[in-house]
Amino acid sequence: MPTSPAQPPHARSLAAVNEEIRALLEAGGLVSPEGRLRYQELLVEWAAAVRGDVAEAA
Repeated sequence: MPTSPAQPPHARSLAAVNEEIRALLEAGGLVSPEGRLRYQELLVEWAAAVRGDVAEAA
């Protein structure tokens, strides 16, 4: 039976991703196209971290 892949060992914690998202927002970094791209990447990473936290809690 296939299992869902575990969170990669190099994945950052939810708190670390949250901190970077906050820093980007506070710095006004979403103004540039690069900033918007980084924000999207961080949201994907944040969602993966949330899934990892939920899987660990179960």
